[in-house]
Amino acid sequence: MRCRFKGTVALPPGPPASAANLPCVLPLAASLERAVTDAAEIFLAAGVVLAIAYALLRSRIGILRWPLLSVSLLALGFGTALGAWAWHEKRPRDVRGSATEEFSETLRTDTTQARPKPKPKKGKKNPRTGRLYEEQWPTYGYDMQRTHLAPGWRRLRPPYRGLWKLKVRADIEFPPSVAYGKVYVAQQKGRFFAVNARTGKVVWTRHFPNCAAASPTIADGIVYQAYMHELPCRKHEGGAEGFVIAWNARNGKEYWRVKAGSVESSPVLVGKNLYFGSWDRHLYAYRLRGKKRPLLRWTFTADDQIVAAPAHAGRTLYIATSNGSVYGVDAKTGRQVWHATSFSRFGSREYFYATPTVAYGRVFIGNADGTVYAFGAGTGHLLWAREVGTYVYTAAAVWRRTVFVGTWDGTFIALDARTGEPRWRFSAPSGITGAPTVLAGIVYFSTCGRCGAGGLRRVKIGPRRTFGLNARNGDVIWRFHDGKYSALVADGHRVYISGRNKVYAFIPELRYRQLRKLRVRKCRELKRARARARCLSKARASTKSGKRGSGRAGRTSKPKSRQRPPTTS
Repeated sequence: MRCRFKGTVALPPGPPASAANLPCVLPLAASLERAVTDAAEIFLAAGVVLAIAYALLRSRIGILRWPLLSVSLLALGFGTALGAWAWHEKRPRDVRGSATEEFSETLRTDTTQARPKPKPKKGKKNPRTGRLYEEQWPTYGYDMQRTHLAPGWRRLRPPYRGLWKLKVRADIEFPPSVAYGKVYVAQQKGRFFAVNARTGKVVWTRHFPNCAAASPTIADGIVYQAYMHELPCRKHEGGAEGFVIAWNARNGKEYWRVKAGSVESSPVLVGKNLYFGSWDRHLYAYRLRGKKRPLLRWTFTADDQIVAAPAHAGRTLYIATSNGSVYGVDAKTGRQVWHATSFSRFGSREYFYATPTVAYGRVFIGNADGTVYAFGAGTGHLLWAREVGTYVYTAAAVWRRTVFVGTWDGTFIALDARTGEPRWRFSAPSGITGAPTVLAGIVYFSTCGRCGAGGLRRVKIGPRRTFGLNARNGDVIWRFHDGKYSALVADGHRVYISGRNKVYAFIPELRYRQLRKLRVRKCRELKRARARARCLSKARASTKSGKRGSGRAGRTSKPKSRQRPPTTS
């Protein structure tokens, strides 16, 4: 969960790295950075004042002018030395990359994208086909590599028509997952919702007295969700414990749960193995056995807490820690393959909150020092580094050899995946914390409003919004009035936007009109005049693919007054 004192720069070893709505502990590197900078300014100011006093009073104070001059020179010397040290530690350390070294033209090597419909056997009809049996957006970042790149759903483009919205009563820090015709969403204060993707009606819900800051992972009819320690969500809570739980995706029946330290990382599922990180510095690997309790295969111990979700490509898992480290870990044995680090400042490294993104044979990841790093996926060698802003909390999205990230000073930037050179920039109205998503050539992201207020470095404060930019050049194509963290997921028929505490469902305006015409045509075929009039009235008010929730779900998904569904510009 993101820190409310958004000025964190580096985390000390020990308990976890984030919490909601509570002040953060000022880390050592941040306090040292501020102390050095402030001391340099104070010494320089004192030296200047003393030098002016010497110039004005040297003929009046006699022998005292020499001590005054000495103190003035010492103050200026100390200030200059401290200022030089501060500049040296905070200087840009951009590394331009090679377009060929450890670069592959293949974006994805393996995925957990929506499974294709199985081919029925000859002479037999296979009933388990269609969207109700598919996992359209099964995990955080869409696939195991966390590319945040949707498949070829080219028709999902604005303008959009609003279908329904769901109020979840607390912040939605990580985006929903979509499978089996349902949207699965966890909010920060322990509530979990399974929602009918067509109507917005709540199918089932669960509630735990634990914080949650992870997306669910879904496969084979089972939902895997990570939970942190119990409410309230205190930061740096020693010995914090959490768990990962498995539910029946259809009805929410609990199958099993496994305990660990506080779990803030979204699990990744590779075949029959489930991986997740924890605040207790361990990466866990469990062998799944369906509804039975899984078996612990191995654990890997990192140098600090693992807050970000693991990514997977080939035979390697990629994790990042709060000590500025990135690891490649053998997915079968749990042994370390390679280890890399971020740049050091004032004797300490700043932390990785962002999840690694694996594409083109490289690992792309942003650090709290404001730098985006590209490491070789096979070797861990630093291939390029680019300072893009004050803090980078967002995981990267990739598309056509381009890497997209946002910063807390309101910069959304597209970088060349080969060299790290900027391609275009967009100035957002406030800081960006959640990961972007690329869908049909449009990159979507949300601004966080007041996230980062009180930070040590520049943080942009402004309204919460969601934007859709042309991924080629950064031109604004679409915007929406709500948003905060990660913006968008989709299922091939609808897109789902995460606001601060609401989930919105949209359908392209063109498809809305087509469905409406089809519904009107069917209504006119009815023989009874009363039934025909009632059907036409409903068809003109809504669509078959997006009627509002009713009954018990109406309290959370239906507006109190009879208003039109949300529209966008």
